[in-house]
Amino acid sequence: MKNAALIGLKEADCKKISEKLNILLANYSVFYQNTRGSHWNIKGEQFFTLHPKFEELYNNLVLKIDEIAERILTLGATPAHNYSDYLSVSTIKESKEVTDGNKSVEIILNSFRVVIDLQRELLNITDKAGDEGTNSQMSDYITEQEKEVWMYNSYLGK
Repeated sequence: MKNAALIGLKEADCKKISEKLNILLANYSVFYQNTRGSHWNIKGEQFFTLHPKFEELYNNLVLKIDEIAERILTLGATPAHNYSDYLSVSTIKESKEVTDGNKSVEIILNSFRVVIDLQRELLNITDKAGDEGTNSQMSDYITEQEKEVWMYNSYLGK
């Protein structure tokens, strides 16, 4: 946590934030792989609509995975990188239901709920710690993802 003092934060706060960010990283990584699975395996009349939409989503998720890992490093900690570690802490579980379009969209919506909830928790922690960098990152993610939730939910006719 040697970076804490250099960026004006307390070491204990950086440790707590990094631990929560690693949980978020794990959830994003499973979300990413589930979305890749849906992209690869989608079948039926929704294929031409959902195949490119899922690709757009997983490309966005992989960018966030990298940004979260880099934020953990900025705070002086080490980002987790093993799927076994991810699976042990992720609330999002691996999906085997990847061929049905509506089911895949429901899984995506549930995954968004999980990451948005974690990001809101991080907003509270980072606000108290004065960690504007992580706070801003989480706020930006939430704003973008709330719109995505609306769009995917609209796709389902809800």
